[in-house]
Amino acid sequence: MDRIDAMKVFVTAVDEGSLAGAARRLKRSPTAISRALALLEQHVGVELLHRTTRSLKLSEAGQRYVDACRRVLVDLEEADIIAGGERSSPRGVLTISAPPILGEEVLRPIVDDFLRRHPDVAVRFLMLDRFVNLIDEGVDVALRIGNLTDSTHVSVRIGGDVRRVVVASPEYLAGKPPINEPSDLARHHIIAFSNFGLESWSFSAVNGSSIPRTVHFTPRYMVNSVRSAAASAAAGIGVARLYSYHVADLVRDGLLQVVLASDEPAALPVHLLTPQGRTGIPKVRAFIDFAVPRLRSQLSQIATQARPTP
Repeated sequence: MDRIDAMKVFVTAVDEGSLAGAARRLKRSPTAISRALALLEQHVGVELLHRTTRSLKLSEAGQRYVDACRRVLVDLEEADIIAGGERSSPRGVLTISAPPILGEEVLRPIVDDFLRRHPDVAVRFLMLDRFVNLIDEGVDVALRIGNLTDSTHVSVRIGGDVRRVVVASPEYLAGKPPINEPSDLARHHIIAFSNFGLESWSFSAVNGSSIPRTVHFTPRYMVNSVRSAAASAAAGIGVARLYSYHVADLVRDGLLQVVLASDEPAALPVHLLTPQGRTGIPKVRAFIDFAVPRLRSQLSQIATQARPTP
């Protein structure tokens, strides 16, 4: 058995979600895919995948093993490129991760343009609303919001103006008590988006203090969807807190209004990350060089749109 080839089959089957999908991706028969997976499971001595006629599910051992396989395959690809001295022609599968809305609305059009320019590159785009371990999950480039804590990756700062904004529709605000400071939120209907807190929101400290102010509330509406929270706020249901890029278009169009702008926590930076040693790989280097100036331009424009009306 060619273990490396079997690992590729295994990872592809997981990514595609089915044996048929892996067969199409690798241009092999379903029988050949099943045989490779069976031989790999026989070699490691455990079941890696629970198979049904329609889908695949990783076993507990399979979840650990797929992460290890991704690392092995990435290292082998890098070794091949270094040994061959291939520095100028981007090719192969590029894995990118980003938060869902930022990935869908900002990064995806950039990825589309990149693919048009580089016909030998394929992209695996993961839009995930969770922390992504670049090494374990085989990610080449990640778009990340927030201050970095991991110094083992190469980072390029894209911008620093992603704000946590409190918004409501002009119609809602016209019929409710004014919101001049965070404590005023106690008299309002709160739309709580799960990622920003379902019971409280924190705001910047007052002058002379280093302790952030926390406002506790009982939400009228709890939701785990950015789009739903923004749409309900625009419909006048209540006050929501989201990232500035989530609501930039709605603020620009006058459907939402930013309140408590002077009380917002410090804006969060945006970085493009890649694991150490990956920047020398042509597909990674080409994407970073292509994406960075375009991301900076897009995020700058969004930041302007999401500013409160003077």
